[in-house]
Amino acid sequence: MRGLPLAAWAYVCGVVALATGLIVTSSYQGLDWHALVVLAVLFLICDSAPAQLNVERARVSMGFAASLASVVLLGPQGAALLGVVAVITGQRFFAPVKRLFNGAQFALSGYASGMVFVALGGAASGTGRHPHWVEHVIGPFLGALVTFVLVNLTLTAVILLLAKQAAPRELLRESGQLAVGCLGYGMFGLLIAGLWDRLGPFAAVLVLLPLFIARWAMEQTHAQQQAHQATLATLCQAVETKDYYTRGHSERVSRGSVMIAQEIGMRPDRVEAIRYAGMLHDVGKLGVPTKVLQKDGPLTEEEFAAIQLHPMRGLEIVREIGFLDEALAGIMHHHEKMNGRGYPMGLAGDEIPEFARVISVADAFDSMTSTRSYRPARSIEEAVAELRRGIGDHFDPVMVEAFLRALQREGWEPPRPPVLPDDDVVETTRQDHDDPSAPIRVAGDGVRS
Repeated sequence: MRGLPLAAWAYVCGVVALATGLIVTSSYQGLDWHALVVLAVLFLICDSAPAQLNVERARVSMGFAASLASVVLLGPQGAALLGVVAVITGQRFFAPVKRLFNGAQFALSGYASGMVFVALGGAASGTGRHPHWVEHVIGPFLGALVTFVLVNLTLTAVILLLAKQAAPRELLRESGQLAVGCLGYGMFGLLIAGLWDRLGPFAAVLVLLPLFIARWAMEQTHAQQQAHQATLATLCQAVETKDYYTRGHSERVSRGSVMIAQEIGMRPDRVEAIRYAGMLHDVGKLGVPTKVLQKDGPLTEEEFAAIQLHPMRGLEIVREIGFLDEALAGIMHHHEKMNGRGYPMGLAGDEIPEFARVISVADAFDSMTSTRSYRPARSIEEAVAELRRGIGDHFDPVMVEAFLRALQREGWEPPRPPVLPDDDVVETTRQDHDDPSAPIRVAGDGVRS
């Protein structure tokens, strides 16, 4: 929280002041203080071990369970008071300002959800006033749960935006996964409230086991995701050892592909798949003889055929990796052209899989804006002009326009010219099959694209 802009500081102070005023002016007559203490201890235990999601820097507090249970057991004022416990969270690395903000936003979220619970006809658990749980607890609880998550994520998103720690599109993209985690842990609050009627405070102890099992499951999912990333990184590194000048190319093509996918409104799961496809689109180069990639001069027909087969080689290499799914089609067909003159199968127009049409644009753009052994990098303006020239013939017009819109909004950082090592023999590709402005030369036949 250091170095916050003035607007962010004003926002934090406003949220803390609002929560403080709410807590100070509320009436706690009839509040079950014993239940509050038990839930506060549960909150501290849960909040000290947040769950890691598959979202960068994002963790979900299991304290959601205690907070949502307090909505049913303690009402709006009690839920707000419980939220203050976040100030003394077990996550010691949190700065004091962040602790204050978290306590305030948990208090406001708890109070807002408690008011929704009451407005929907919710009755406090343990009073014997609700023989029908669906009518008096479950239905209102679901409304309170959604309210809690919305308020919590909104308050957090605003501070991230004001502090310039995240972009709006990034927050929108990640909010879905965060909301699922928050809703999941919040449902444990209903379990605590239901058990409290029969078991009293022991319900809080009993629910710890399923809570931590859920946390373990999320951690395993995150670990699996990290293993996937390591697998892809290793494959990309193996590909890029064939040419010093192409280092980082796969990562940049992946980024460009994601920009297009998000611009045309792909679902998050497909965006993730195309990110993988972009990273692995050239993995088939591992099956192309190095002497062909590094040949200085026209290729023979056999050598050119080896280049054309590299997408199929890529499919053979990665087809058994189960989590790639639709990404395989992108890897296989990213050198097809809209006019049917691409390879390896000569598909045309809509016959070309959508993933391949996306990757084709990102691949060509990064190749043109990167330095190669035989030419300097082209400017972004030159690369854009070349993409426009290829619309309808080489590239899908929809994908090109989507990329250019995203490019104008997000920008592009071309790679710096590589600094070649002095003590190694640097192996480089002499002809770039990804660059549409520099077709491959084939002996006796001029050029081939």
